Amino acid sequence: MDTLNSWRQTIENVLGEYASIPYAYGDIQTEVISDRENDHYLLVNVGWRESRRIYGSLVHIDIIDGKIWVQQDGTEDGIANELVEGGIPRDMIVLGFRAPEVRQFTGFAMA
Repeated sequence: MDTLNSWRQTIENVLGEYASIPYAYGDIQTEVISDRENDHYLLVNVGWRESRRIYGSLVHIDIIDGKIWVQQDGTEDGIANELVEGGIPRDMIVLGFRAPEVRQFTGFAMA
């Protein structure tokens, strides 16, 4: 398996682990949305809590120019750390939700 396909699988595995955790309250499902053709990966919450609609992206990851871009990260410990544990090098992960001038201090790729 080539490197990008391995990374795609790692992203889907990590997101799948989150999706398998049931919500403690409400009728809320967590869905993994994978678009391998365009390299977009989302973890989305969908459902209802009492009479309130719940919908939102918890995690958004893109692969752009051969690097993993974490565009949104609503996880407690940081999805990028889990990607590293899954074998993706830190210098290939960009925290896109951080301002460009701050990325140099994150320990991950700048762009």
